[in-house]
Amino acid sequence: MESLPSQHFLSLGRPDAVSGPSPGMVDTTTLAAHDFDVDNRSGFMPPQVPVRRLPSSWELWEVALDEAMAGGLQLGDKPDLSEREVTNAEEWRARVRSNSEVNLRRGHLVLAWILHYYVQTHSATADVHIPPSITLPLLQICAQLQLPPVLTYADNTFYNWDLKVQQGENEIPRLDNLRCPILFTGTEDEQEFYLASARIELRGVEALELMRATMDEAFVGDDIALRRITSFLLRLAVVIKDLRELLLGVRKGCNPDVFYNQVRPWLRGLNSNSRKWIFEGLEDDPSLTEPSELSGPSAGQSPLIHALDAFLGVDRFSHAGSNSGASPGVAAPSFLDRMQLYMARHHRAFLNHLKSNPRPLRDMVLSTDNAPLLEAYNNAVVALKEFRDAHMIIVTMYIVGPSRRAQPIAATPAEGPTAASEYSGPAPLKGTGGTDVVNFLKGVRDSTAEALIH
Repeated sequence: MESLPSQHFLSLGRPDAVSGPSPGMVDTTTLAAHDFDVDNRSGFMPPQVPVRRLPSSWELWEVALDEAMAGGLQLGDKPDLSEREVTNAEEWRARVRSNSEVNLRRGHLVLAWILHYYVQTHSATADVHIPPSITLPLLQICAQLQLPPVLTYADNTFYNWDLKVQQGENEIPRLDNLRCPILFTGTEDEQEFYLASARIELRGVEALELMRATMDEAFVGDDIALRRITSFLLRLAVVIKDLRELLLGVRKGCNPDVFYNQVRPWLRGLNSNSRKWIFEGLEDDPSLTEPSELSGPSAGQSPLIHALDAFLGVDRFSHAGSNSGASPGVAAPSFLDRMQLYMARHHRAFLNHLKSNPRPLRDMVLSTDNAPLLEAYNNAVVALKEFRDAHMIIVTMYIVGPSRRAQPIAATPAEGPTAASEYSGPAPLKGTGGTDVVNFLKGVRDSTAEALIH
């Protein structure tokens, strides 16, 4: 088989995950799996079961997480919290405070879960002083992983799964053979909520392969290549429709009121609370800085959905400044762009590569007088828009509806995997940056529709 030219974008090196392409240079690099921790069989999901336990030198953190789950710790702002439940939580936090600082993926998950247990078992009003035994190892790990010190979509989706029944060594997990070993509530509802995202990521593997095949054909660009790209896009629309059905499938196993009132509060980030998170011990490590990104896990952190946006050229619409999630008059980056800070650094690098493709699909469709290609492209965009319609249905069911039914004392702010949003008393539900979550999602959905080529 003839080798690719040296300047073909599949032949060149990869960019840095943070800085991206060098100034003045077009980044035309490969989507190779090993560069970006993207497996050609499982996509953004790791192909093997995640590490089940840290090495013995980190056992104290595993024990702390085991005790938190087994001890039935309750939310600190739970109505009718008993004295015993208050004492139980404080005794657990005291044990965490007494731990010495210890010396990365599993470490982030374990420590972030401990952080959320530690924060959310406090009362709702008092500032939370996070002890050095959490601050130092968590922030040191985060500095290496280039991740915020908080639970992320990746923690709950990519690294919190196991197999119900063992499969072949190289067999990709079946969608019906997954379970979550770590849960705040121990409920099937919580597990199903996380697994809905995991199934979407696994089903999205075919979408990633279709992207790669399309980019290969775009390099050739002849009539045969355009016909192949047309067929790839028609298939991509089918895959995205499957993702929509998997998203709506969460309704089969997750009760909206259980999610909103029992699960979602555990996932709250800093910007969902009026109280402060005070990280103690920073003075002991001059290399560490006060964290500034502390939103909770959100579907906006899914690399698969960002990849679809970038591949279809929808991101120039859906990631626009008007969808920043900020309060009116406040200059802010797009909320979806900011959520990339919560992705694994290799996945951010993958998106950088995808966006720097020298032959963008949308530009090719616009410059080519090819009606079947145009129709196939629009079919894929419509499918993505309908996926976001489904997202709005889920947000209405799992956040808007329960918030109206909940007592004000129970309707505390939170961020969940399907929407980074917060409840503010009887006022409208607000997004992470201060905007109404429904209006924000409508904006992204409508912006996606604007990408249609007429």
